Amino acid sequence: MSLSNLLPETGVADLMTCWPDEPRVYQRDTTELDRTVTSAFLNDYIATGCVPASEIAVVRAPGPSLNRDAFMTNGRTDPDKLRKLYRNGYTLRLGNLQRVIPFMARISRAIQEETGYSNYVHAFLTPSGNQGLRHHWDQQMAVIVQAAGVKRWQLWRPQVEAPMREFNESWRVWRENYVPDWEAAGPDAEFDLQAGQSLLLPRGWVHNPYVADTDEDSVHLTFAIRERTPVWLAEKLIAGAMEEPAFRRIIPPRDISGVALAERVHETRDALVKYLAALDVDELALVVRQAALTELEYST
Repeated sequence: MSLSNLLPETGVADLMTCWPDEPRVYQRDTTELDRTVTSAFLNDYIATGCVPASEIAVVRAPGPSLNRDAFMTNGRTDPDKLRKLYRNGYTLRLGNLQRVIPFMARISRAIQEETGYSNYVHAFLTPSGNQGLRHHWDQQMAVIVQAAGVKRWQLWRPQVEAPMREFNESWRVWRENYVPDWEAAGPDAEFDLQAGQSLLLPRGWVHNPYVADTDEDSVHLTFAIRERTPVWLAEKLIAGAMEEPAFRRIIPPRDISGVALAERVHETRDALVKYLAALDVDELALVVRQAALTELEYST
């Protein structure tokens, strides 16, 4: 129960060997995921009121997400309010299914065991002829699994190179000319993703998804797979420095605010270089491998 639930054998091989940097669409065989997390399953999840309010986003383009008060009553998720919003054209995003649905937790863990990458999964339910999120880009590879209906994905090449964590998030570096320029040029790729297909969407690719069909609603799952990077390795390399008393000593306020700060930085850099040079890299690699398999909340 791993990547093979999201992609056919060729898609799994592509991810595991070359990690594509351009979008790809795959036709997948029916899997346990398709049989379990259906449109009916997600609608029942909503109807029970079990969806944590903190994991719900309700949005209809071109407006922003609604405040939680729009779908809560007495501090709890109100299924009737959610259904009404959906009927009025709002997309419902049900977040972090791997935290609340055991089946999804097992898939998420299996993907991490297979890849060494932590991950999370959101479900998006969009009414026919409507749109939730508009143009934006994400910080990690996404595998889009279309569960019901058809969703059109307009895609543009990355505006920034290799965004990660807070670095070059779309909303942080947004410019007013982006959307007019993209729309004037037209998308670099466009896919009508159908039920039974999956889309590999590399980090940084601009996407503008919407339901063009006015007769059928869309349901898709987004598996966000957080790539490990050299920054992550660097953090693991210095994590053990906390155990060295020299790295825990106080830097007096007079040094922080005075001319001595540059000297303290210089001293710390030299101490860090010495510390790193003395590390047993082979031993640390085992620790890092274990971290890759167990860290659940690491975010790029």
